Amino acid sequence: MTVLIAAAMTLIGVAVGGWVTLLAQGRLLRRDHSTQWRDIRLAAYTGYLSAFREYVAYVQRPGVNVAVVPRPVRPHDPMPVFDETGAVYKERLEAAKTTLRLVSGQPRVVRSSNLMVRCARQLAAERADHDVETIPARAFEQLWSAEREFVLAARAELGLPHDFEIGDRPTRRIGSNADEFELSPLAVWIQEPE
Repeated sequence: MTVLIAAAMTLIGVAVGGWVTLLAQGRLLRRDHSTQWRDIRLAAYTGYLSAFREYVAYVQRPGVNVAVVPRPVRPHDPMPVFDETGAVYKERLEAAKTTLRLVSGQPRVVRSSNLMVRCARQLAAERADHDVETIPARAFEQLWSAEREFVLAARAELGLPHDFEIGDRPTRRIGSNADEFELSPLAVWIQEPE
């Protein structure tokens, strides 16, 4: 009888040990999966920011030729058209934006990236009519404000501190959900009605 009890206790111990091991492995797999997605998103977001900065730097080069055509659909905003050299920067920015949309886990990140692209296009459209020195300051203010909004949204998604000021941009929490941040006053004035 004691042999049976000892055998039963051993089997129960093995079963409990196996169950605890499975739980620990599941936790490790979830953590690894989360870490992998965080790394993928970080790479996509930094690639997007690099492409954005390269596009903006190209638009500001002396001698750059930019043409503007109205978008054929609403909102009929001016769309910049580049030569072969500029098209490379535009395509890289569009590809980086698409990558970002594929891997982003929060709509706020995608919305803020859309705003960045609109502001960059507006800067390029201004460049079509102005020399770099005479582009209205408001175009640059909108551009860098949109970038700050994106950085804060990306930091929030990556689990980094994001409730601090960048420049003169205070954040305001609406609800308890981390996705429910109101646009800052700085970002509100750069958004155009849809």
